[in-house]
Amino acid sequence: MTILEQDIMYLPGVGPHRKKILGDELGIQTYGDLLGYFPYKYVDRSRVYTVHELTGDMPYVQVVGHILSFEKFDMGPRKMRVVAHFSDGTGVMDLVWFNYGKTAMTKYKIGTDYVVFGKPTVFNNRIQVGHPDIEEASTVDTSAMGMQPYYNTTEKMKKMGLTSRSVERIVKTLLEKLTAPVNETLPDFIIQRLHLMGRDEALRTVHYPQKAKDLEKARVRLKFEELFFVQLNILRYASDQRRKYRGYVFSHVGDVFNVFYYHHLPFALTEAQKRVIREIRADMGSGRQMNRLLQGDVGSGKTLVALMSMLIAIDNGYQACIMAPTEILAEQHLHTIMQFLGDMPVRVALLTGIVKGKRRQEVHEGLLDGTIHILVGTHAVIEDTVQFARLGFVVVDEQHRFGVAQRAKLWNKSANPPHILVMTATPIPRTLAMTLYGDLDVSVIDELPPGRKPVVTQHFFDSRTTSLYAGIRKQIQQGRQVYIVFPLIEESEKIDLKNLEQGFEVLRQAFPEFRLSKVHGKMKPADKEAEMQRFVSGETQILVATTVIEVGVNVPNASVMVIMDAQRFGLSQLHQLRGRVGRGADQSYCLLVTPYNLSEDTRKRIDIMCDTNDGFRIAEADLKLRGPGDLEGTQQSGMAFDLKIADIARDGQLVQMARDEARIIIEEDPTCNSEKYHLLWNRLQELRKTNVNWGVIS
Repeated sequence: MTILEQDIMYLPGVGPHRKKILGDELGIQTYGDLLGYFPYKYVDRSRVYTVHELTGDMPYVQVVGHILSFEKFDMGPRKMRVVAHFSDGTGVMDLVWFNYGKTAMTKYKIGTDYVVFGKPTVFNNRIQVGHPDIEEASTVDTSAMGMQPYYNTTEKMKKMGLTSRSVERIVKTLLEKLTAPVNETLPDFIIQRLHLMGRDEALRTVHYPQKAKDLEKARVRLKFEELFFVQLNILRYASDQRRKYRGYVFSHVGDVFNVFYYHHLPFALTEAQKRVIREIRADMGSGRQMNRLLQGDVGSGKTLVALMSMLIAIDNGYQACIMAPTEILAEQHLHTIMQFLGDMPVRVALLTGIVKGKRRQEVHEGLLDGTIHILVGTHAVIEDTVQFARLGFVVVDEQHRFGVAQRAKLWNKSANPPHILVMTATPIPRTLAMTLYGDLDVSVIDELPPGRKPVVTQHFFDSRTTSLYAGIRKQIQQGRQVYIVFPLIEESEKIDLKNLEQGFEVLRQAFPEFRLSKVHGKMKPADKEAEMQRFVSGETQILVATTVIEVGVNVPNASVMVIMDAQRFGLSQLHQLRGRVGRGADQSYCLLVTPYNLSEDTRKRIDIMCDTNDGFRIAEADLKLRGPGDLEGTQQSGMAFDLKIADIARDGQLVQMARDEARIIIEEDPTCNSEKYHLLWNRLQELRKTNVNWGVIS
């Protein structure tokens, strides 16, 4: 056992009680865990200020002086404010306690020199510091203090006395105990080539930096290491896949594709669509199994590209399958594909939860005898009972909604792994795509079909419902239809939102002359479908819904999307909802309705939505505002993937640098056996949680 694997309970200052809290709240069990728990901010304590210099708008400062006297102020039953008048010879300031004042009067002595640290404010024309951090001056070397680290703590930890300062002291004890250098994880030639700080120095510096310049070097080293092993893991999987898995060779484009292209194509392909089809065609004829990510904004024509790719598989004697996350979206795909194909002799079948009995049995038989060419379905298609004659091509739509293990089951439906096309209408920023989908080739449809007008997005405060309703009424009178989306289905006791049920009644009274439909996730599938069909057919003018209509619903006549309580949605979700309109030739509108009081981040989100329709710009902004979240979902590559210090949104250059270095190593040592890289492969093995090769699924 190495020293970093030792139990934290035996570190001075911890013990069994604190070990349990640190383990339960932060997952810290060993010395190594504690060393990897990095500060979230730092305060410069290298400078000592005088009282005379202080102003109320300064950040945290420290002053050396002594207490002149204490004063007590009664603040009601069992409450007291304690003020210590503190001087360093250049002036007097007040130290204030609203709690623990009696303790302060007992603990701190008049006339003794103290180092006082805190945030200065002004009260009654006098500088004061509330609840200051105080240490005896004789025990502190202010010239060696450098930058003080601050650690995130939970409420439970604080109640048990484990504050940021407590964690800092425990870390300091650990660093003093580590007399030998911490083991290096990167080869010397990488450290030298990239001018990186050594691991031991970086870990010590990140916890106790003396200067901002040293801290930055330490953070660069630790961020690079974290990102590098993620990229090495991803690229290793991609390399394994190329070597181990042969793909079906679809050597020719035949009658099915050509008849469709020349006689059934509803409109001319955009240049972006043509480029993507060429990329997919090259993959399918190469002899290696395709894993390609197709990104395209809402309405860019991804489904048509997917269909034409599936027709190539059919021309080569294979079946195709498209898997969607919801029944509504699966049915939408079925309808779209059948419309595209018209009277072509291509048999398309649906398999979702509502396909039962004899219909389901017929689908199973048609797949097994090869008479069904394209299967469209939900996760029902991955059930063990569903078997294909020759599955050669799989499309996974909105793939982030499927677990990796679910997608893996598709591989068992075929002798060889089928070609896989992953589609998403959620544009993914480049740095995030490199990390999330690093083992996939990426295609992008970056232009909309001709004739599409950009959706006009406007912000309404909920106090302006009169003008909002007038605009809706005008659009319906012109023959258009309207979506109105609410974030919740039922009343929430904790969050005061206008829910869908109440909203539906209000809207019925506001628009007595129009017919309304209502759709939400808790409805029975048949009822939901019936309501949707009423809207699709034009029988109802207004569809009141939750986010079940976020993807897949295609009603070209709907020209207005109203999003109630828009502040409750993320940017990407708002953009997805907006994509439900603007599908016809008429000008469309997206109206974001919020209360007046909004946080700064929410105002930024609303402003971005009003400023641009570019999904990639929106995705970049969303990443910066919200962070990457759980990047690998169900640990896609089988590696512990909680980024402790790197930030995908802000460390784009380091992501690229890490990927470049990882690519060099994989190209030199694809089988991971070279002695030169032995250190890296050992470290990668330590970081991995499982040997399941999820990375080849995507």
